[in-house]
Formats: sequence, structure tokens, C-alpha cells
Amino acid sequence: MSRFKKLSHVIWFCQYHIVLVPKYRYRILKGDIGKFVYQSIYAHTERSRCKVIELNVQPDHVHLLVSNNQKIF
Repeated sequence: MSRFKKLSHVIWFCQYHIVLVPKYRYRILKGDIGKFVYQSIYAHTERSRCKVIELNVQPDHVHLLVSNNQKIF
């Protein structure tokens, strides 16, 4: 399976690497707050029809790799 998405007249590969960091990089994303952030990200990406490739919630930051599978036109 190719990593590229195809239509009859176009081919694309679109991924976004997003890093979310709390102010002053405080270690607040542990326990229940970390679980809530994890669930909220998945809920939002499902609503916007994106695919989460990788999600990693650390105590002081979040790494998110998202692919947009949406047909624009």
C-alpha cells in the first residue's frame, strides 16, 4: 500500500507534526489530565475526519502526527 493518496487527476501526501507544550513546560499532563488530553485529541480528529498516525502524551508536552484524508474538491 502506497503512502500517497490518489484521485484521477491528483496525488498527495499530507501529514502534520504538531507539538503542544504547556506554559513554562510545567509537568501537568500526567494522570487524569493526560488521559483527558489523549481522549480529547482523538475525539477532535474523528470529528474533523483526520487520521492520527502517532500520538504521544508526555508529562510536559504532546507529540501528534496527523494525516488529512479529506477530499477537498
